[in-house]
Amino acid sequence: MMEKLAQIFDGWNGYQESLCRAVAPLTKEQLAFKAGEGMRSMGHLIRHIALGRITWLARIEPIGIDETLAGVPRWFTDGDGNRHVDEERVSWEDVRGLADWLAVSWRPINDSLNAWTVDDLLQSYPYRFRGTNYLISRQWVLWRMLSHDIHHGGQLALQLALQGIPAFELRALGGHITEPPLLQTN
Repeated sequence: MMEKLAQIFDGWNGYQESLCRAVAPLTKEQLAFKAGEGMRSMGHLIRHIALGRITWLARIEPIGIDETLAGVPRWFTDGDGNRHVDEERVSWEDVRGLADWLAVSWRPINDSLNAWTVDDLLQSYPYRFRGTNYLISRQWVLWRMLSHDIHHGGQLALQLALQGIPAFELRALGGHITEPPLLQTN
């Protein structure tokens, strides 16, 4: 029997939940906060996490992606011919909208993790980056998105801390709210 990827990637769903819980109560002023000059604001970080997912998801044909793509207001194509969500077309100041983008970008990830097996990770496509051609697998893309979530989620956790915003799950637990099973003793 082939195991579903949700079993392998268990915990990412908890991280998504931690992000959503940290974002939901934020105010417009908190979204505008930047840790330093030249840094992204919290609203920009949240938007970048969600829309970065969609940019990568569009390349690997996950389950349910069509509904997600239909909501993207505008795309642009880079010099290598790759399509990207135009992040500037989505407000970083609307906490409800940002929470919705996090949810919408998560849906095809969750649906695919619950349906795909390890064999599905091997499907690949050509990808050009900085003039070099690569063969990118779904596995590479999922790892790229997971590491992107964690990297920018860490920046978000720092900015929450600098503002004195608790966000216990994202800050104290590192976003890892999926509890392991309890040890059974006789």
